[in-house]
Amino acid sequence: MLQSLPAKIVDRLCFCKLTTQKHNSSDLQTEHCYSMDIKSERTDLMDAIQTIGLCKRYGNKNAVNNLSIQVPKGSVYGFIGRNGAGKSTTQRMICGLASPSAGEIKLFEHPVTDPTVRRKIGTLIEQPGIYPEMSALENVILQGYSIGLENPKKSALEALDAVGLSKAVKKKAKHLSLGMKQRLGLAIAMLGNPELLILDEPINGLDPEGIVQLREVIANLHRDRGVTIFISSYILGELSKIATHYGMIKGGELIEQTSAEDLANKRKGYLAVKVQDAEKAAHLLSKELHIPAMEVVSSREIHLPGFQDTAAVNRILYSNNYNVEEVFLHQQDLEEYFIELMGGTDHE
Repeated sequence: MLQSLPAKIVDRLCFCKLTTQKHNSSDLQTEHCYSMDIKSERTDLMDAIQTIGLCKRYGNKNAVNNLSIQVPKGSVYGFIGRNGAGKSTTQRMICGLASPSAGEIKLFEHPVTDPTVRRKIGTLIEQPGIYPEMSALENVILQGYSIGLENPKKSALEALDAVGLSKAVKKKAKHLSLGMKQRLGLAIAMLGNPELLILDEPINGLDPEGIVQLREVIANLHRDRGVTIFISSYILGELSKIATHYGMIKGGELIEQTSAEDLANKRKGYLAVKVQDAEKAAHLLSKELHIPAMEVVSSREIHLPGFQDTAAVNRILYSNNYNVEEVFLHQQDLEEYFIELMGGTDHE
């Protein structure tokens, strides 16, 4: 029965049954099979954003070149690239603020030009459009009126509460901190309860407290409301705390697209050993443990790529009278992985 099927996409169901017929005083069993096509209604596998061969040219320069990405519905998709890599240009095309030179954009499996899906998007691109002499509440209400909300004040209060500004509703925008202004811009983007938020480097320029506050707001919107979030940032340490998926671009081209889970398995790890006379200690460990790839990074530190047996290292070094200061496992963080993927720290 359909009710007993596992929760996965099934494009075609096959049914079989046995029928019994009398034939020459014996029972003859025949298996009859038939099939039916069904349409999956699984929306959790839908892409909130899909670009296919997306290009944007300015004169002879390709700002975005043949970019094909998939942003799963319900994900927090970290869009990573150096300055000038094409992040903002891509986001502006998805938002309708720039026209592609070639390629296709789909939102929730509909063309980006479909007005019904455009209403599902909230955006915070560059600096939010805020009137400094108006209060936080007045700014959001004004935007509510402009998009035709039935009860702009009610929606504005709900949006301000969602971004942690319920105590600053009467405060003039010009008196808000930079972090509060970014959250105000996010409240405006949340009007109409969008299913997709597109955020262009929202934490840039914020102090540590502002970064934490905005990060928590974004995480809450994703967790509590199921909003898909497409966010670009170069502060990779913060991005790694909330992203479920990543797309990394260089020179307008996609270099890698992966889930956070798969990325964790790809990031390189090594065993770091801090010990006196690292050169001799490395020679001993290489001989005893048969590790060919070992790096002496300083006179007091050794790296053993892919090796995790801290007990074996301690045992060998202590039994040979080495003064071991520290032994610990290290795995590449997102920033280290990205720099290696991009080919080093030199900017284009």
